[in-house]
Amino acid sequence: MGFIAFLKTQFIVHLLIGFVFVVSGLIINFIQLCTLLLWPLNKQLYRRVNCRLAYSLWSQLVMLLEWWSGTECTLFSDEATVKTFGKEHVIIILNHNFEIDFLCGWTMTERFGVLGSSKVLAKRELLYVPLIGWTWYFLEIVFCKRKWEEDRDTVIEGLKRLSDYPEYMWFLLYCEGTRFTETKHRISMEVAESKGLPKLKYHLLPRTKGFTTAVQCLRGTVSAVYDVTLNFRGNKNPSLLGILYGKKYEADMCVRRFPLEDIPQDEKEAANWLHKLYQEKDALQEMYNQEGIFPGKQFKPPRRPWTLLNFLFWATVLLSPLFTFGFGVFASGSPLLILAFLGLVGAGNKSREDANPSITGSFASNKFCVLINKNGA
Repeated sequence: MGFIAFLKTQFIVHLLIGFVFVVSGLIINFIQLCTLLLWPLNKQLYRRVNCRLAYSLWSQLVMLLEWWSGTECTLFSDEATVKTFGKEHVIIILNHNFEIDFLCGWTMTERFGVLGSSKVLAKRELLYVPLIGWTWYFLEIVFCKRKWEEDRDTVIEGLKRLSDYPEYMWFLLYCEGTRFTETKHRISMEVAESKGLPKLKYHLLPRTKGFTTAVQCLRGTVSAVYDVTLNFRGNKNPSLLGILYGKKYEADMCVRRFPLEDIPQDEKEAANWLHKLYQEKDALQEMYNQEGIFPGKQFKPPRRPWTLLNFLFWATVLLSPLFTFGFGVFASGSPLLILAFLGLVGAGNKSREDANPSITGSFASNKFCVLINKNGA
């Protein structure tokens, strides 16, 4: 194991990364709060500023995927579709099978310049979560309770507010509503059978209300729907904890573009269109599992340096005082201070090693997913 690989496994390093993310996030949230003064004066300037502030936070997570773990993302599409990336407002439909699927989506938004302006349909509970929910609030993210009778007016109003958004945005929908598990799949297919709908093998039955409402409200704003089907080579099931430990994955994403005018305006017909789309997504996953590849030409958009430079900026600003303190401890020459300092660092690593990896990994991953992953139509 090389020195860099060794560092990636150390709890103290993970703690420092988390410290940078949390503290920088709170600073960014405070700056966002101050930008509210811009709203009555220049709404579009407020939006542009907040897109860049959000980028400064989200890109730290993208940095972990791209630079820390070295995970590679390959697109399977056609040249005409790829040329439109980052140049139009779109709705993204992404399968929800993996813990880091949102992160793979974010890395693509970053490489095409729309990470800061990306949107989701999120659970209302997240609105009250520091960093994640607060940042989304300033980005005008649409929050819902998943009770359509209560959500309808709120969702429609929130979507219509985005009609004049100045930055190209990718609006992400997890139409399945929650991440795929065998138990959820079994229940979902029972519902499909009761409704006379074709069963799916690799997806949950899509919830159509969020999709049809988004299409209706954003028609005239968004140009297309991008259907994204994600899988990982080697039948891997990646985790956020694996990314933090520097584990490299290879993600493949099949992207198909559907012009919005090709999607029916009638709500029932649009819902049927979505069900048909998920049957096609299921066929794509079946093909991938059998052949290890999606159809279409392969593209590997190069990673950009901005995520790394952004993290290094925040790390320099926030960790310099800590390193100065540590240097001062050793410079003091006091054996008691030095031993206490080394003992604190060692205790942190020891406690992490003694913890059950499966429990630790599950806890960390699940808590993070509650903050970020649990959104959808």
